[in-house]
Amino acid sequence: MCEEKNLIIAVEGIDGAGKNTLVTAVTNQLRSQGHSVPSMTFPAYRQTIFADFADQALHGQLGDTADSAWAMALLFALDRKERREAIVDAARENDVLIIDRYVASNAAYSLARTQDPAIVEWIEKTEFGDFQLPLPDVQVCLATSVGVAADRARKREASDVQRTRDAYEKDSSLQERTLAAYQKFAEGSWQSPWLMLTGDDGADRLVEWISARLR
Repeated sequence: MCEEKNLIIAVEGIDGAGKNTLVTAVTNQLRSQGHSVPSMTFPAYRQTIFADFADQALHGQLGDTADSAWAMALLFALDRKERREAIVDAARENDVLIIDRYVASNAAYSLARTQDPAIVEWIEKTEFGDFQLPLPDVQVCLATSVGVAADRARKREASDVQRTRDAYEKDSSLQERTLAAYQKFAEGSWQSPWLMLTGDDGADRLVEWISARLR
């Protein structure tokens, strides 16, 4: 008898890439097939103090904290550490756990800010090593263009009076470099296999990939 395989899917991409839309579509399709599929999102705003500190920093409320890529990387890493037990439990108890932003997000944005591979190595050692976060079975990157993603972010801000774009979302150059970092990770299969998705068939392609491994 084959051992049941529970999957962790990490969905990555720059701000406004369409991650939430993809996660919702994939979750609905898999649930319609009878699979149990929870989802989680990072940063875990209003769930961990570290996520809220990061949010405050990126909105200029914590002095010069956001000026340090290392300080921000630490806050994002500690945010996931606080949710480690929840991640492990959700992955163990369900067929598929889909995570909207995971460790690669921290690595990609940090590399884009510093151009220093040492920060990627530190994030890898800290989050997957010291904090023992589980490795994803696949990392999915939505390769949405920076222009399209930025337009979505602006419209999202305009439609929600409680939402203000943070320093990362407003920096188009940072978004360009982050997308390039994601592409580099995908080419090198950083930490797991990667899928680079473009076009309107992204959800269908990801569901097909997942379904083939749940059989």
